[in-house]
Amino acid sequence: MKQIAELIEGHPLILAQSSDNVRDVARKMSERNIGAIAVLDSGQLVGIFSERDLMTRVVVPGLNPDDTPVAKVMTKSLVAAKPEEEIGSALQKMQSLGCRHLPVVDGGNLIGMLSLRDLLKIDDDNNRARASFLNELVTYSPDYDS
Repeated sequence: MKQIAELIEGHPLILAQSSDNVRDVARKMSERNIGAIAVLDSGQLVGIFSERDLMTRVVVPGLNPDDTPVAKVMTKSLVAAKPEEEIGSALQKMQSLGCRHLPVVDGGNLIGMLSLRDLLKIDDDNNRARASFLNELVTYSPDYDS
């Protein structure tokens, strides 16, 4: 089974600073088509800001996104994955927490973000490979005359 390090390899790490305002962070997320962003303070991971945080902590209470620092509305209680963990472990963490993003931390340093989309892509690749094999198996016609 694949390790998390294999999934995040080559993926750019998109970050926000805890002092950034919500609008700027949401704009960055929208431009990069990501659902959550790691938030740093003095280079250390201090939270994650997600689409869910935007809806429940900014839009619903009616906060002004230009005047609200992301630190005020981000998720602060974090569970992280390690690069050597297998993807099944990450999926179990996401399922138990009801989240779709996990920071990947190695030696206390943030090295990536893992999304449910990343895990579903692995499943798609595996299913495509299985389907291709089964298609070849079903359509293979040996030459019985030889």
